[in-house]
Amino acid sequence: MNDKLSWMLDDVLEVPEARHAILLSADGMLRAHSKGISRDEADKQAAALSGLQSLSRATAGFCTETPNTAWRQTLVEFDDGYVFVIAAGPGAYLAVSSTEKVDMEAVTYRMHKLVDRLGKELTTPPRQGAGSAA
Repeated sequence: MNDKLSWMLDDVLEVPEARHAILLSADGMLRAHSKGISRDEADKQAAALSGLQSLSRATAGFCTETPNTAWRQTLVEFDDGYVFVIAAGPGAYLAVSSTEKVDMEAVTYRMHKLVDRLGKELTTPPRQGAGSAA
């Protein structure tokens, strides 16, 4: 896990009512997490959220007939809050949880600004085969 990125995730949490932030790879590996969430919980959420973004991408045809429409964001609403997931570079995703009182636009704005600021550091290339020499 990248501690350098972990403290940067806390910037998104400056939005009132934002709770946790994690950076994950497309295959569900935790890359970094904000200070308010344990490593075990962040690992669990990274695995679940990679499946969520995969399902979201697979449903693009439901809203458009344009082939290869790019997935941009997934928003899940619960009684007590939201989970936002956005692309953070090839093979990387940024997820933020919040209460139901959060300013949704402010969270999304901060997430995109963080992705812009971190650029290549958030890029997660696909993993090579288990037996390959890297």
